Parts: sequence; structure tokens; C-alpha cells
Amino acid sequence: MNYQDFLVEHFLRYAAIASQSIAGTGVIPSSEGQWTLGRLLCDELKALGLINIDQDEHGVVTALLPGTRPAAKLGFCSHLDTVNVSLSPEVKPQIIDYQGGDVVLNAKEHIVMSAAEHPELKAYQGQKIIFSDGTSVLGADNKAAMANIMAALQIIVEEQRPHGDLYVAFVPDEEIGLCGSKVLDLNKFKPDYAYTIDSCALGEVVYETFNAGSVYFEIEGVTAHPMSAKDNLVNPILVAHDLISLFDRLQTPEHTAEKDGYWWFNAVKADALTCSLTMHIRDFDKANYLKRKEFTQQAVEQVKRLHPKAKITVRFEDVYENIANNASPADAPIAKLYQALSALGIEARTYAMRGGTDGSCLSARGIVTPNYFTGAHNFHSRFEFLPLESFEKSLQVTLKLIELA
Repeated sequence: MNYQDFLVEHFLRYAAIASQSIAGTGVIPSSEGQWTLGRLLCDELKALGLINIDQDEHGVVTALLPGTRPAAKLGFCSHLDTVNVSLSPEVKPQIIDYQGGDVVLNAKEHIVMSAAEHPELKAYQGQKIIFSDGTSVLGADNKAAMANIMAALQIIVEEQRPHGDLYVAFVPDEEIGLCGSKVLDLNKFKPDYAYTIDSCALGEVVYETFNAGSVYFEIEGVTAHPMSAKDNLVNPILVAHDLISLFDRLQTPEHTAEKDGYWWFNAVKADALTCSLTMHIRDFDKANYLKRKEFTQQAVEQVKRLHPKAKITVRFEDVYENIANNASPADAPIAKLYQALSALGIEARTYAMRGGTDGSCLSARGIVTPNYFTGAHNFHSRFEFLPLESFEKSLQVTLKLIELA
């Protein structure tokens, strides 16, 4: 079996289904495409002979391939949604035999991926790479993982490879707050430990993610006609300005890297009477994350004293935890991952992800779930791309983890 072609076949089938998540709908899943994709996966899982196949009221797909030998029970998790970054929801993948230089993604639309601006391309000269046509993201985040998991199951079944119990979960709306993994029924998905396979270049391993929270501020000012505004009018936009100014401008995403935490005011809606603000808080250290929340509350109280006529409320929402809060490198799932990479001759590249994965949620819920690479680059971008050699090595890691269990 040509694993590379096999993976591409799966990936193109899943990429053909538009499944962007849509923030703010208040329902899970947030888009019809995720239901459609989940139904396709259920049909494929049934054809492979898995049992306990279910697509629940939230669109979460779970199934079990019963073991043929005593082994640790493994889980693999992928998310159904692709990110919504105001590009087309329709993905038109193309495979290019990359020989260096710029990549013309879309001649008609004059969309070119510059080699000078994307030096990461150079490492893949002479390889076949999947790109989008530049009008959308590619969706390797996370349909490459989906293809990986489904291909691995088919290989296990068709080649009759020995294995322990294998649980799979395909969850919606990861991109808008890990929503699917939060409602995943752990009576249906109950491995000893699990893995997510989410973006990341060849060899990358993640068992540290942010502690993440969202903060919602509501400010109500006092309106008045300019002729009587003195000592009466309270401008909620200026109140918001005073609030934002209390947060260190050097602790924002554009000024931080590696394990630096940050605050990020990333949404505002305002008029003469009200102003709504949204801020993200991120920190790898749990204690520092809690201190950031405490500082935010103190900032609100300070602005209340500065503007006593304004009504200011603040609401905190914890979004996900650092995987490392609930796991260590000595734990079996992480140790086995490094063992698999070593056995395959793949150099491990450990890094702290400045984001989160479904594993952040699952680890907090009691199933230690580190993350490893699909091989893709530039996720959440029209310049996302997936080298086929790296994609195949990701599948090899999945098969090796099943063997090592």
C-alpha cells in the first residue's frame, strides 16, 4: 500500500466538505458542514468494522476498534472544524511538485506565496506539497489529522496488525474554544491516554499549552447633549480607553514569544452610551494566569473610582488549561511519543504551543493527551501547506504508538 497516496485520498475527501466553525451561534456544532463531515466519518468507521459508533446531539463522533491483544487503551482525537478567518469556506487543494522559489497559488487572482517571506518552504524543495488555491486556508488544521487517524485504522484492519482497544473522537468547534472536547462524553471515549494530532511541522511535540481565559467588559456611560454635557456626560469609549491603558503594552501578542504570557484586547463595540470589550488572557504558568485575572479585576475597580458615574461590569471565562498542569514528560503518553519518534528516526522538536489543543481540555478532564505533528505549516493562513513526506511520517508515528502500546 502506498501510504502517501492513501493519505492524500483521505485528505482530499475531507477537505471537500466546508466545515468552518462560526463563533457566536450558541450551538454545538456551530456549522452544518461539521454535521456532514461527521456523518461521512461514521459511514467510514462502520465500513471498517468499528463498534459503538455514535454522532451525538453535539455532532461529536466517537467509536471503538476492539483490541486483538492486551495493551494500553489508546485514544486519538481530531477536530471537525476549520478556522474562520474571513477567507472562503470552500477549499480547493492542489498538489505541487515544489522545486524552489515562489509558489503561484492562483494565477487568476494573482496570489503568490513568496519564498523570501516564507523561508520555511526551502526545507521542502524537491518534495510534493499540498497547497490551497490561496482563496482559503488549506484545512490541514485539522483534516490532516482526520486523514491520519482514518488511514491508520484502515491499515490496522486491512493488514490485521495486532492492537489494543483504539478509541477515536472527532469533535466540533475546537477553533472557537475547544467546545467539542468540553462536551465529549467520556463514557464513550475512555482510553487510558490519548493524542491529538494538530498542525505543527515534522517532529514537533507539544505537552505545554497556555492557560487561557476570556474577559468581557461592559461599560455604560451617561449621555448628554453637548450644551449640558459639562460634569454630566460620561463617554464610555474614553472610559474603555482609560481601562485599556492600565494594561502593559509590552505584554501583548505582538511583543511576546515563547513562554511569555499576554493580554489581548481583540474586540470592541461602542456607541455614545455603551462600550463592550473583549480581552484574552494567556499564560503558561497557572499562578501567573490567576494573577492576571486578579490584576484585571483591580484595574476595573480603579477605573470605577476614576469614573464613579459609569457602570462597569466584568465577566471571566476560563477557556482551557495548560496540558502540563495535568501531565509530565515521565507520563506514559508523552514518554511513548518520544519513543515512537526515536524508533522512526524522527528528531523530536519539543515546544510550548502558544495556543491550545483539544488535549488541553481532555488532560484537565483526566485523560492525558499530548499533541504531535501533522507536518503542516502556516495554519490559519491562505499560505498553509502540507508536505507529503512529513504527512506520511505523522501517520507512521500513529502506527508506531499503536504498536508500542
